[in-house]
Amino acid sequence: MERVYNFSAGPSALPVEVLETAQKEMLCYGDTGMSVMEMSHRSAAFADILAQTKADYKELMQVPDNYEILFLQGGGSTQFSMIPLNLMTDHHRADYIQTGNWAKKAYQEAVKVGDAKVIASSEDKTYTYIPKFDASLMRNDIDYLYICVNNTIYGTRFRPDNLPTVPANVPLVADMSSNILSEVYDVSKFGLIFAGAQKNMGPAGVVAVIIRKDLLGRAAVDIPAMLNYQIHADKDSCYNTPPCYSIYICGLVYKWLKKLGGVPAMEAINKEKAAKLYDFLDNSKLFKGTVVPEARSLMNVPFVTGDADLDAQFVKESKAAGLENLKGHRTVGGMRASIYNAMPMAGVDALIDFMKRFEMAH
Repeated sequence: MERVYNFSAGPSALPVEVLETAQKEMLCYGDTGMSVMEMSHRSAAFADILAQTKADYKELMQVPDNYEILFLQGGGSTQFSMIPLNLMTDHHRADYIQTGNWAKKAYQEAVKVGDAKVIASSEDKTYTYIPKFDASLMRNDIDYLYICVNNTIYGTRFRPDNLPTVPANVPLVADMSSNILSEVYDVSKFGLIFAGAQKNMGPAGVVAVIIRKDLLGRAAVDIPAMLNYQIHADKDSCYNTPPCYSIYICGLVYKWLKKLGGVPAMEAINKEKAAKLYDFLDNSKLFKGTVVPEARSLMNVPFVTGDADLDAQFVKESKAAGLENLKGHRTVGGMRASIYNAMPMAGVDALIDFMKRFEMAH
């Protein structure tokens, strides 16, 4: 069977070149005589894989030297708890901007730890926009401000040029799970960035955390060791057995991205892909996007016909045409095309061609 164009929001498509390399190295990685799945995380071979993966990620993200990079387990959802447990330890309060389900879930975990407050939200219009923000909305003496940079379900994003501006003493904490490595963001503007791998840089099983070093060591001594950033930093992400194979695949993705020209080159490609799809939606007589133009994501593009039965027919027929996972999230309905880094331009072109045919038929 031929490969389909996979528009899944996650786990999502991986670059074919990466999959081919993994296939070639499945039985034997280098001269080790074994698969990466089988080798000890204490072995020299895996230590080299981890070190190179970390170095490549640092290069791609232009991470300053005063930050630590961690590869952890538990996905983004565990970060919802780790962040307040590690950072909400001085004033015991933090502010949250709620722009979707994941930011809401993060807030719901934070209130279990301390005084967390939603200071801006776009829930009133089903998260179809990014709420206006200025520093006066923040409370005094907070330990951090939390945002979800790209909203997978609703297709909105904080652009690099409209991130919240915070005082120097307030770390900006960001979930970048669904747009990591898709366009250039200045890491120095953040205290902590985390990203689940399964959307833009690898398989499910690992979450990459970039944390400013001065934010380490703030956790209470009685929190579980597995939830303490300092312990993971001290052990170079090997406090316990790390998700070795997922880290290895991330490393292959980083190499692929570097060969492409890095994040600036990827950003140019992503903007071209997104512009092409949004341009079609803006001029369509049948389909329409659901997000205000200034907040549109480059990665996740939700759209509808206005007729639930027609939406369902579109999803069914698109699947038959080799376009997979276009059904929208239940809170939005309609369709959603996730066009992450690994989605080639040919996939976007195939989607638009199908949409044109569907529109003509209806």
